[in-house]
Amino acid sequence: MSAADLVADGVAGVAGHAARVAVTGRPRRRVSTRLLRSELGLVFGRRRNQLALVVLAGVPILIGTALKLSGPSTEGPAFFARITHNGAFLAFASLVAVLPLFLPLAVSVVAGDAVSGEAQSGTLRYLLAVPVGRTRLLVVKYTAIVTFCLASTVLVAAVGAAVGLLLFPAGSTTLLSATPVSTAAVLGRLLLVALYVGAGMAAVGAIGLLVSVLTETPVAAMATTAGVAVLSEVLDAIPQLHAIQPYLVSHYWLQFGDLLRDPIATTGLMQGLAAAAAYAAIFGSLAWARFGGKDVSG
Repeated sequence: MSAADLVADGVAGVAGHAARVAVTGRPRRRVSTRLLRSELGLVFGRRRNQLALVVLAGVPILIGTALKLSGPSTEGPAFFARITHNGAFLAFASLVAVLPLFLPLAVSVVAGDAVSGEAQSGTLRYLLAVPVGRTRLLVVKYTAIVTFCLASTVLVAAVGAAVGLLLFPAGSTTLLSATPVSTAAVLGRLLLVALYVGAGMAAVGAIGLLVSVLTETPVAAMATTAGVAVLSEVLDAIPQLHAIQPYLVSHYWLQFGDLLRDPIATTGLMQGLAAAAAYAAIFGSLAWARFGGKDVSG
C-alpha cells in the first residue's frame, strides 16, 4: 500500500472523528476498507505477483495440451487417469502439480514481502505515523495474503476446469470411491477443493508473515518461507519421521482427495483445516507480538 493512501485515510478518519465528537459529544468508530483495498491493490498490482499468477494459470494449460497430444493413458496419479473421461479432473491434476513447489513459492513471495518490503523501502514508519494501529495493519496484511492464497488456488482450478472441458469430454464420470457423478457435481467438489488448498496455503502465509516481521530484507523472508515449506514436504516424505509428520505444515495438503469420495471422508479434512488454523493462530500471534515491539523509527 502507498503511504499517500494511508495518510489520506488517516486524515479523513481524524476529521470524521472530530466531527462526530462535536455533534454527539462522544466518538464513534467508523469502519473503513480503504486500508485493505489499498493493500489488495498493492499485492495484485505488483508485476512479480502477476507473473506468479500467470505461471500458475499456465500449468493446467501445459498439462491439458500434453495429455491431448499424447492420448489416453492409465499411468500416473488417479486424477490424471480420469482427465480423458471428464475434463474437469484436469483442475484436480493441476492442483496436485502446483502444490509441491509453485503454489507455496508464490505465497512465500507475497507473504515474505508483506512487512519487510515496507521496512526496506522506508515506508513502514510512515504507515504507522497515521492513525493506523499496528494490530490493524498486521491484520490487513494477513488478510491480503489469505486473499492471494484463495485467488491463486481458485485461478488454477478455474483454468484447469475450463481447459479440461474444452479439450476433453464433459460427461459423467466416477469419483475416487467409484461413485458415478455428473460434471456439475464434480465442479461443486472442485470449489471445495480450491478453498481447502487455499486454507493450507494460508498457513504458509502466516509463517511468511512472521519471517517478514523478523527481517528487513524481503528476499531473505521469501527464501526462508519457501524453504520452510519445501523442508516440510521433504520431512513428510520420510517414513521414519512419521511421529512428527502430523505437525508439519504440508502434511494435510493432499488430503483434499477425500472431497472426491462419496460420502466425503471428513476426518482428514477437519484435521487439515485445524492444522491450518493452528499455524495461522500461532505464527500470527508471534508476528503480532514481535511487530508490537518492533522499532521502526530508523
